[in-house]
Order: sequence, then structure tokens, then C-alpha cells
Amino acid sequence: MPYKKTELKFNGKINTCEIGAGDAAISIGGENTLLFLGDEGFKPAVGIAITDSPEDWSDCFTDIFGDDLKNPAAWAKAAVEKSGADFLLVKLASADPNGANNSVENCVATVVAVEGAINVPLVVEGCKNAEKDAKLLEEVAKALEGKNVVLFSAVEDNYKTIGAAGGMAYGQKVSAESSVDINLAKQLNILLTQLGVKSKDIIMDVGSAAVGYGFEYVASTMDRIRLAGLGQNDESLQMPIITNISGESWGVKEAVSTLEDAPEWGDQEARGIGMEVATAAACVVGGSNAIIVRHPESAKTIKSLIAGLIG
Repeated sequence: MPYKKTELKFNGKINTCEIGAGDAAISIGGENTLLFLGDEGFKPAVGIAITDSPEDWSDCFTDIFGDDLKNPAAWAKAAVEKSGADFLLVKLASADPNGANNSVENCVATVVAVEGAINVPLVVEGCKNAEKDAKLLEEVAKALEGKNVVLFSAVEDNYKTIGAAGGMAYGQKVSAESSVDINLAKQLNILLTQLGVKSKDIIMDVGSAAVGYGFEYVASTMDRIRLAGLGQNDESLQMPIITNISGESWGVKEAVSTLEDAPEWGDQEARGIGMEVATAAACVVGGSNAIIVRHPESAKTIKSLIAGLIG
């Protein structure tokens, strides 16, 4: 019996969000059905992550990038070249007040250098301290005005500052971070739009987990968000989803344990890549419009997966 494809029809549509500027710009979102089940032509973007403080990263990244790890701009350029990524994320981990407490000025200079070294859109992640990130991402938005970067991410404690500076004053995109909960994601989107940020300038970061570590909550949350946005035409849940799984994947025991600690598990680098690819693949088929990984081989594998699914 010949296969007949049945396509679900929805009333809603995911917003199209453009990131980057000029020839480097890309669009994410825009689908009116569940990913890979329609012929709308949209596909998830794959990003590569770097940081200004890689001390806790696996030794394999030193083998890959060498001395470039000491220079974020050089590292960014190499990461894009080696991975073929669609965009790059730089995490300003050194800004953490409970760590190096690097100054806002120094971190902004790092971001400006990174942006100048790459030819793909840029996502800028803070240090996960809400107060410091508010100041930091505001200054990043100002310094990169016109570059259409993504400020990753606004939370309930700092969305007013990041939303006003990023999505309004300096024309950047704002990532709204919630913790694997459809109601929290919706609430933050509403707060940002009520503040004055346009829906088309908001991307959702709904949280993640490595596969095998509570990922079923991520999967169900993504499903509910997508079905609400598409099936119920809920405009407060029609923003594209961006998911950074690099830290989650490389932070679990399967990726952290050395070959000496767990010889029966085989090569440590291969395990890290495996965890990252499995997690990224699950996020992509679950509805994430932009996925961020750490290893160049992970990026290549996920890009190949997406190309194969699209056909």
C-alpha cells in the first residue's frame, strides 16, 4: 500500500525572527505546523558555543582549539570555521560576581571583538547572575546597536532592564528564559510584550536537560508550548524557541568522567559528543528552532540530521 502523508493543519503560526545583520542575517521560526511534518521550508538553526572562561571545559577542547581558547575572538572565528555553525553564542562567565567578577567594560570589549571576528549572527549570554546580567546585557546591547544580536537571557528579575535596552532602545532580540514550565514561559512573554517589546523580537528559552536527566519534562513542555501556539493560536506562545544544551550535555557524568575513572565507558570525548548529539536531536524534533552545542562535531552531526529530515 502506498504511503500517503497526512499533514496536520493549525490555525496558529510561529513568529519569524531574524537575527544578525546584513549578509549574515538568518531567520528562525515561521512554521505553521510541527517541525519536519510540513512543507513550509523552515529549518532549525545550529549554533556553536564558546566562553570567556573555559577553565571547567573538557580537555578535548584544548586539543581542538589550542591557544585560541585564551582569546575569545580567535576562538569564535575558529569555532565557526570548524563547525559550520549558523550562529555563535559567547558566554560571559567571567562576569560572575561569585567568580572572577570581571568588569562590564571588559566583557563588552570581549563581545565587540568576538562580533568583529565572525560572519554569522551572535548570541550573547550573561553569567547567570540576574543583577549583573541586567547591567552587562544592557551595555552589550548599546555597544552592538545595529547588529541585531540575541541577548541571552532575560529572566523575571531583570526582564525590564534587558527588555527595555535590548528589544526597545537598541533594537536587539531578547531571549526570555523560563524553567521548563509552559505557564512561566507564557507569563514572561506577556510581561515583555506589556513592557513594549515586540513579539517578533522575543525568542523563548524554555530550559533544557541532558537526555536521561529529566528530559521528559523538557519534551512535554515543548510539546505543550508548540500545540498551544499552533493549535490554540495562543499569540503569547508563538515565539521561536532557542535551546542551549551545551552546558547540560557536557556536565553529566557520562561526559565528565575520564577514561581512567570509567574505562568501560570508552573515550571521554566521544561520550560528550554522544550526549550532546542525543540531547540536541531530541530538542530539535521537539520543536526548538535554534539549538546550541559546544563541540564542532556535534554541530556538524545535527546539521546533517536536520538536512536529512527536511530531505
